[in-house]
Amino acid sequence: MKMKNWKRMLLSLAISAGLLVTSAPAMAAPQQTEVKVNDQAVKYTIDTPIIDQGTTFVPLKMTLQAMNAKLTDAADDTIHAVVNGKTITLKSKLKRINGVTYAPIRVVGDAAGYEVRWDAKTRTILLAPKAGASAKTGGRGFMWEVEKNGNTVYLVGSMHIADDSFYPLRSELEKAFAEADYLGVEIDLSKAADEAQQKIIMDLSMYQDGTTLKDHVSSATYAKVGKILEQSGMKPNAMDAFKPWVVGTTINSLKSVKAGYEAASGVDLYFTQKANERKIPVLELESYKSQLGMFDGFSKELQEKNLNDVLDNFDVLDDTVKKMAEMWKTGSEEQLLELTNSITADGEYNKAMLIDRNIKMADKIDGYLKSNKKEEYFIVVGAAHYLGENGIIKLLEEKGYTVVRK
Repeated sequence: MKMKNWKRMLLSLAISAGLLVTSAPAMAAPQQTEVKVNDQAVKYTIDTPIIDQGTTFVPLKMTLQAMNAKLTDAADDTIHAVVNGKTITLKSKLKRINGVTYAPIRVVGDAAGYEVRWDAKTRTILLAPKAGASAKTGGRGFMWEVEKNGNTVYLVGSMHIADDSFYPLRSELEKAFAEADYLGVEIDLSKAADEAQQKIIMDLSMYQDGTTLKDHVSSATYAKVGKILEQSGMKPNAMDAFKPWVVGTTINSLKSVKAGYEAASGVDLYFTQKANERKIPVLELESYKSQLGMFDGFSKELQEKNLNDVLDNFDVLDDTVKKMAEMWKTGSEEQLLELTNSITADGEYNKAMLIDRNIKMADKIDGYLKSNKKEEYFIVVGAAHYLGENGIIKLLEEKGYTVVRK
């Protein structure tokens, strides 16, 4: 595999938050999610776990029973339960479905003294008693701090797909988030898409003029798409309605999921879920329309080139994801900068993916720092946005700020 192509695929994983979720209509439906407490499967009856806006909700009473806890009351987003003989009270978003109360598994498990982990390969949520303070963390990751006018902004580099080996995150990340008044992300992946938003997604990702994928790519490219879709258990024409940039992202994510890495475990979605649980505002630095429009705006030639990068290296895509994961865990700025700089020669790709977006994000962060509110912002965007001559950190330094690695 050519080094440049390897880095291009990794860069997409480091930058693109929305595509891994919004391409989901083209993918096969996942199997049912299972919950295990102390390695024992929870025997749900008719009522089973559900995933809503990226958060897994479980039948509250049965899940607490599996953790040797007793539910005493749950109403108005407040839960009262008895755990190890002690009454606890926690606030969380609740759902009532067919008379059954559902709550976010991460909130319930954490309050009951359990570490909550996600096994993407088996689609299983694992709950085990929390280890001591010396427990191993998932890695260093990337975080910087900027201060001005009594305001503090933490800049966190995300990997948008991950697995349970990323967690628990190191304490410095969790502490900074716990003190934050706002969470900032590229796009809020937990928001339910309304009809207007769904229309934007479909209009941008699918052909609207009666043509199909094979009318827009070479016969050789189209044949490779069909072959790989069949290898993945899909019909060779399953993605005919979608544009090349969607097909490439979907095929990439199919292999990533098989390797155990999913958007459901991504660093940005992890904090978005926690922000919803804490009920703090989630600020979007971009939008579905702007992010998807960027990919849709790529030239026909670049779209097919990117698609072929994925197709030609399909057999080793899982290795590329693992390399990206290791880079994030070690927190190596040298490797991250090398990755970011690897695409500067491709003017169209570099301008759309990094330069233009970084300027807009840096301007928003500048606005947060200039406010007179004296608040804390926890910003989580793709790691590759931060470094380099056109990175957010350099842009903020040019505005007079001092950015410190934490």
